[in-house]
Amino acid sequence: MPQQLTLDIRPEPHPTLDNFIVGANAELLARLRALAQPRAFDAVYLWGPPGCGRSHLLRATQATADAAGRRVVRIAAEEAGAELPCPPGGLLIVDDVDRLGETAQVALFRTFNSARLAGLALLLAGSTPPLELKLREDLRTRIGAAIVYQVRPLSDEDKAATLHSQASQRGLRMEGEVIGYMLRHTARDLPSLMAVLDALDQASLERKRPVTVPLLKEMLNNFNQKPGPR
Repeated sequence: MPQQLTLDIRPEPHPTLDNFIVGANAELLARLRALAQPRAFDAVYLWGPPGCGRSHLLRATQATADAAGRRVVRIAAEEAGAELPCPPGGLLIVDDVDRLGETAQVALFRTFNSARLAGLALLLAGSTPPLELKLREDLRTRIGAAIVYQVRPLSDEDKAATLHSQASQRGLRMEGEVIGYMLRHTARDLPSLMAVLDALDQASLERKRPVTVPLLKEMLNNFNQKPGPR
């Protein structure tokens, strides 16, 4: 009986702006690189659904700012209170602004008002465009006046190119029909696709078979038939 394979989502590599798959987000990446440099006031809001790469971009911008010598603080909405850390000339990163409590919303509004004088840059992120944020109106208006970017999802062509590149780095020969089958019959977010590639690489080595659509079908079928926990 063929060995059943578990499609574990592998840990994300240390996030950098260089290892983010750019796709249609080149302008956003350039803005974040500039934001990480020691400079005067700026405010950027980026949004997109879970899995679009928002968290990667925030952590990568924090790392880039650290390396550039800019003081940086990154805080999750749930951790925000009546006072926000505002290092003069630094960078304040706030994730999931749509989850800010009432007190934290007041604090962020005040930070907006004082940021320009302090030379503080703001990088904010949420799941929706500013007009749809469930926040107090004065704060929502401030966020809407920032430079706003949607994190654009990868196209199928971007995903296919990434899979092909990653397979080549592993020494795997993957024909276009294999990648096409993956895009049609597995979860389409990049972490899930990379997990399938990991398992496919493992299956090819263990069974001493080339990477083909029949091998991929067999592997996925074994996975789907694997009994759940009792």
